[in-house]
Amino acid sequence: MKKISLLIILLSFLTMYVKAEPTESSAMDLPVRGLAIAAPDVNNLDLFLKFIEEELAPAHFNLLILRVDWNYAYESHPELRDPNPLTKEDVKKIVDVCKSNGIKVAPQVNLLGHQSWANTTNALLREYPEFDETPHIKTEDYTGWPNPDGLYCKSYCPLHPEVHDVVFAVVDEILDAFETDMYHAGMDEVFYIGEDNCPRCSGRDKAELFAGEVTKIRNHLALKNRRLMIWGDRLIDGKTTGIGLWEASMNNTHRAIDMIPKDVFICDWHYERAEPTAVMFAMKGFDVASCPWRKPDIALSQLSDMIKLRENSSPGMADRFKGIIATVWTGAGQFLKNYYDPSSIKEELSEVNTVKSLIREYSKKPQVN
Repeated sequence: MKKISLLIILLSFLTMYVKAEPTESSAMDLPVRGLAIAAPDVNNLDLFLKFIEEELAPAHFNLLILRVDWNYAYESHPELRDPNPLTKEDVKKIVDVCKSNGIKVAPQVNLLGHQSWANTTNALLREYPEFDETPHIKTEDYTGWPNPDGLYCKSYCPLHPEVHDVVFAVVDEILDAFETDMYHAGMDEVFYIGEDNCPRCSGRDKAELFAGEVTKIRNHLALKNRRLMIWGDRLIDGKTTGIGLWEASMNNTHRAIDMIPKDVFICDWHYERAEPTAVMFAMKGFDVASCPWRKPDIALSQLSDMIKLRENSSPGMADRFKGIIATVWTGAGQFLKNYYDPSSIKEELSEVNTVKSLIREYSKKPQVN
């Protein structure tokens, strides 16, 4: 109890302490200046390449997390392809423009959670329904949130004996295609885990199940000196922090933070407030980046916090505060339309405005004293 109280006090203190405007030179000192966005469809590929070349690169972005999922012409499992997916040649164009501009690519294929969306069962569980953690719950019955089944997104069963044969083949193939050693597994918003109706997971500790899956993925990647990135929400205690169901865990997976390898890179997303949970992850020994969405003021606050934490921490701690990764949750095509034609934006709070705000910060020239 004392440890929890001390952590809350420390977080509260740091929240008050770091609220300062970023200096003109300090944003460029961040090791990670990233963007997480869906991979474009083939019709928007050329415009996406232009966006990287003319917008991200001049603003010194150096990381691009691309949600590929099934939008690739997989050869290992062609049954999982989306219609008209990106080809190996298409991906090579993205790789080349990123390499020429010093931008590292981390492809993302959602593992464990996010195996469905609303009424749609995504490719993995559609083709391999035996992997479903909750086969008795039907996505076609989805009626919005909340609903009687507690259905948001389905998960695969991490203890199914054949699931990793499939997903690891896909992971290896997409990493080869993007010629990279960084992989993002998603792992966010996992509400279905250790379900009572699952013949393998029933009665198991949810934190141990989550940690086991993270560790299994991490160890597979480590065989080829590749590194795992995940979203951090399932590792935060939603009850103690008051952060709640979405940006933290209310089903006890948070204890997995003490069970997973410390070389997992944490993408700490918070969209409504600049929650100071990056401190917790750094104190636990993880590299961490703060991840804003559609509120530019929150993004700039997170940027300021990250800079101040790097400036005011011990060298060992400071190096764990890696930077900022802006997130985009519309499709790449719609985002690009909004970016180049702001009149098409329907909401005052926009991920385009967040990205543009960060571009302005990263593009500022250092002051000369």
